[in-house]
Amino acid sequence: MSTQTEVRPDETTRDQTSEDTPKFFHYVKKDKVAESAVMGTYVVALCGEVFPVTRAPKPGSPVCEECKRIYESLPSGR
Repeated sequence: MSTQTEVRPDETTRDQTSEDTPKFFHYVKKDKVAESAVMGTYVVALCGEVFPVTRAPKPGSPVCEECKRIYESLPSGR
């Protein structure tokens, strides 16, 4: 029997505008962000969006409301 550790998600991008600036950022598992940025693999956000990581959020960046709601409902420390 093995246990699986859940990692709190990290924020990343999705939904680009025509200016190549993200409309808002999504929450994804932290360990998948670097892999996606380097290898171009796709990540799955808490809200279900699937995309490759292309940009990192800056403080004050807009966040997907669905991801934020799900993230805030997760138990602390998981």
